[in-house]
Amino acid sequence: MTDITKRLAKTSKELDGHIKSYIGDENPDNLIEAARQYPYAGGKRMRPAMVLAACGAVGGDRKKAFPLAVAIEYIHNFTLVHDDLMDGDEVRRGMVTSHVKYGMATAILAGDALFARAFEIMTDLDVPDKTLREILKVVTRAVWDLARGQQMDINNENGEEVTMEEYIETIRLKTSVLFASGAAGGAMVGGADGKTVDAIHSYAMKLGVAFQMFDDILGIVGDPEKTGKSSGNDIRKGKSTVMVCHALANLKGEDLREFRAVLGKNDASEAEIDRVRDILRKAGSIDYAISMAETFTKEAIACLHVLPEGPDKEFMVGLAEYAMAREV
Repeated sequence: MTDITKRLAKTSKELDGHIKSYIGDENPDNLIEAARQYPYAGGKRMRPAMVLAACGAVGGDRKKAFPLAVAIEYIHNFTLVHDDLMDGDEVRRGMVTSHVKYGMATAILAGDALFARAFEIMTDLDVPDKTLREILKVVTRAVWDLARGQQMDINNENGEEVTMEEYIETIRLKTSVLFASGAAGGAMVGGADGKTVDAIHSYAMKLGVAFQMFDDILGIVGDPEKTGKSSGNDIRKGKSTVMVCHALANLKGEDLREFRAVLGKNDASEAEIDRVRDILRKAGSIDYAISMAETFTKEAIACLHVLPEGPDKEFMVGLAEYAMAREV
């Protein structure tokens, strides 16, 4: 995975100046500072990297896809600002979250500003008008679906039981659609035909599901020092994940009673969260979730058979594998 992390770091550096060029010095200062906080903080920038790779993989000029890559990164960061506020998280990428640092109202406005600027940036794409309309359509549909997925995720809190199918649909909408719109849009910028665009869209959808499944795993058993995220909040909020769905279907007796007692308990102690982790491990729920995420990863890679061999295709394959290589 070293090559992938190096490629992501290289792409992030390549995009850094573009990402920082679209938010100029304006008033009020606190809103501009808040809008800059997340996108300027760096990170893996997987989504914009996928935009550029998809464009290059179909034979296009990667530089022509820069505006779309930046726009997708802005939309992603807009969702992070609002997600952190809704979830009450205090740490993101090792820094204080926007609503904690700037206040709830300014954080909401900063997210809105990023969202608006993203669509302005997309008008800079040097593509035929028809292609631009297609890109705008797939991205706007993704944001609509993302909102649906986020609400479904909220509805699934507080220990309300959902089926595995309902959970997968939630993360498909909450996470995968933005990956997929960026990848498909990048392929469109590169001049790909409809069949190839659809295959790349499917690849990114499946990758997004795998990525979110593994993110959910890290959210419960990951090391906050390494992930940069709060740990255990999903248990306190009672969020349904592959692990939770599997555990509720397989636990019995005292383990089930203890698990239900802590799931959705907002003030659960660290000792109670640790006990839930032990129960999940004992039930095989964590291993089951990892296995399911691996299956989606393999299916994602299989979608790329339509692409010719080359460094961008190789990167897209590696990116799918990388999503599963983060430390548990």
